[in-house]
Amino acid sequence: MNKVIKSASAALTAAAIVGVSVAPAVMAWGDSAGGRSVYTLTNCNADYSKCEVSPAMGDKITFNSYTNNQAIGGDERDFVHTRVNGSSDVWQSNEITVENGKEYDIRLYAHNNNPNGTNAVATGTTLHFTLPTVAGTELSVQGSIDATNSDPKRVYDDVVFKSPDGQAFYLDYIEGSATYKNNAQGTVSLTDDVITSKGALIGYDKMDGNIPGCFQYASYTTIRVKAVYLNTSYTVEKTVRRIGDTDKTYKDTVEANLGDTVEYQIYYNNDSTEHVDNVMVKDVLPNNMEYIAGSTKVYNSANPKGVKILDDTITTTGINIGSYGPNANAYIRFRAKVVDKSMVCGTNKLVNWGQVGVGQTTLQDNAFVMVKKTDGCGPNPDPTPVNPDDPIVPNTGKLPSTGATGLAAGLTIAGISVATIGYYIASRKSLR
Repeated sequence: MNKVIKSASAALTAAAIVGVSVAPAVMAWGDSAGGRSVYTLTNCNADYSKCEVSPAMGDKITFNSYTNNQAIGGDERDFVHTRVNGSSDVWQSNEITVENGKEYDIRLYAHNNNPNGTNAVATGTTLHFTLPTVAGTELSVQGSIDATNSDPKRVYDDVVFKSPDGQAFYLDYIEGSATYKNNAQGTVSLTDDVITSKGALIGYDKMDGNIPGCFQYASYTTIRVKAVYLNTSYTVEKTVRRIGDTDKTYKDTVEANLGDTVEYQIYYNNDSTEHVDNVMVKDVLPNNMEYIAGSTKVYNSANPKGVKILDDTITTTGINIGSYGPNANAYIRFRAKVVDKSMVCGTNKLVNWGQVGVGQTTLQDNAFVMVKKTDGCGPNPDPTPVNPDDPIVPNTGKLPSTGATGLAAGLTIAGISVATIGYYIASRKSLR
């Protein structure tokens, strides 16, 4: 089964499914070509506005491939750095130790290396930060640069955040914190698309994706995150099974076809020695899964055959499953149908997240459904997972109750009668 607090390796795997592979922290850079050409600078003037390039680059467009750009400390492939927000600390390029509640700036340097200026313009240039959607003792944040005419199409680098004491934490993105700085525009705000799979379009004198080559056109993009420690006194596990299979076991991953029905399960266990109230459960479906109305049930010791939740809000605002004593647990199950809203030919990886909130803490876990699309795709569709349908899901840290908005009369959980079922899910902004 999946672990609730996923390790750093799990976080790196999450980054890899969006088409990015991640190297160890000391060599965290990479590219979509599996190893790009690199260049050195010679005979530069004082401000690096004029240099010779070896080997000759010709008309090739490439980003962050100089190995000796002393203007940023050396190797440009190491282009994502971090430090405590507002400090004058040295930018850390490989890893940083976090403190609970502190905010950190993450900076990305983007440089079209071709020395031919406006005769060598990168087009369709976007930036993207991959933030971990899990908690752990070591988390990686990856930054990438994409351009439609660059070689390679994508370059990336990461920086690792570590806990000093083995305490699990998550990184909370500060909405509206993204800024973009270059010689033409100064420092301007950048859309929060920079932390989504869409990415944020950048440019030199305007945000049109066009970046001329050479140092004067380089830029810095900065975002801010907050390190939040977790109280991990309970367990969450997310699994799935395909309806109709002879093997009825819930698993981390199943294969399915278009039109199939799957059943998701979220397991909660109170690992503490204390009684907890208002345990909240929410599920985030990927785009190509459609919730089946009326299918949500809660199972526990008082209701071993399950009790149906009357309102279908498990995948929207969430449900309150009541109060639990020490070592008490519950299983929440619901069904969804595989639909084709945005699938590509080949194998599509549909990532589903289940979240459970207790007091100040929200933990989450995921399960995968692998769907191979062949209709209209020719004789040999690509068997590689090429379309990771993974909603960006923050580990929100705290899910404050906003009151009951629905009823499930007679629902008894862990020996306590619950007359009302409350539904909510907090935004990250309300957590700070």
